[in-house]
Amino acid sequence: MSRLPLTLAISHYDHVTELMSGRVQVEGVDLTCLLTQIEEIFFRQFNYFDFDVSEVSMGKYCSLVSQGNAPLVAIPVFPSRVARHSSIYIRRDGPIKKPADLAGKRIGIPEWAQTASVYSRGLIAHQFGIDLTSIQWIQAGVDQPGRLEKVKLKLPPGMKYEARPDKSLSGMLVSGEIDAALSAHPPSCYEHGHPNVVRLFEDYLDIEMKYVKDTGIYPIMHTVAMKREIFERNPWVATNLLKAFEEARRRSVERALNNTSSALPLPWGYVFAQRMQEIVGKDLMPYGVEANRTTLEAFLQYGYEQGVFHRKLTPEELFPPVVQKSFKV
Repeated sequence: MSRLPLTLAISHYDHVTELMSGRVQVEGVDLTCLLTQIEEIFFRQFNYFDFDVSEVSMGKYCSLVSQGNAPLVAIPVFPSRVARHSSIYIRRDGPIKKPADLAGKRIGIPEWAQTASVYSRGLIAHQFGIDLTSIQWIQAGVDQPGRLEKVKLKLPPGMKYEARPDKSLSGMLVSGEIDAALSAHPPSCYEHGHPNVVRLFEDYLDIEMKYVKDTGIYPIMHTVAMKREIFERNPWVATNLLKAFEEARRRSVERALNNTSSALPLPWGYVFAQRMQEIVGKDLMPYGVEANRTTLEAFLQYGYEQGVFHRKLTPEELFPPVVQKSFKV
């Protein structure tokens, strides 16, 4: 019996390793896996739809759904999750010393619709209580000029947004043209140890873990989506992909909790994994709609308020019904 040939482009995560190696199979699918840099995946998929299935930005995917007739269909697999207190970079000698100081400042973003930016602005508005319209937002590439938005925005009234394709956030942070930058990828000036560029929260680990525990918001950065025409011709693929991703993650979590030998290059990693389970649950990286409802609803609220999503969405609208429930024996 012939199998459906599909390409999958995804980053290198331990929790997809078994799928990429072929040790976990997608039933009925002949999967060609491409380990590709995340920025390249997003650029090629959102501009040219190069891959049958790929990891995609949660923010950009939801924006497409909110505009109607999205060309991609996602499954509730979330390969990358990062809390974003750690993504706020400031000048050491600048006017920002505490979260409240972000009000009224010039803050750089790589893209307004970048998922990390949506969560960071959600923090600023909902946890720090700052009016986003008080801020002058500057959009530019993190380290290179020329970066542009990939989806159409619907900015709310009063939002001050300026695109600077001739500049980089790293350069403007060093020069003082911006007071802070919100970036998933650390600016090169920070990575290279510039003495005047620091994180707003240098002790972010405990802060972020407490935030996740207290709010139930475990920020989702990426999801996995296929071309709509593939799903419409072969709706069974969605469930089979989901099952394979879940099995690959199950094996990864099992490795992470192994205290007999160091499956990961982290001899005490299993202790941290156990600590994480107390906060985020036994699966460490939970998939599915119900297990992530609080996070999804918060993100959809943030994105709608910020004009990334053109209408208010529900979690159920993001994924086909076939992957939102599973059979019971």
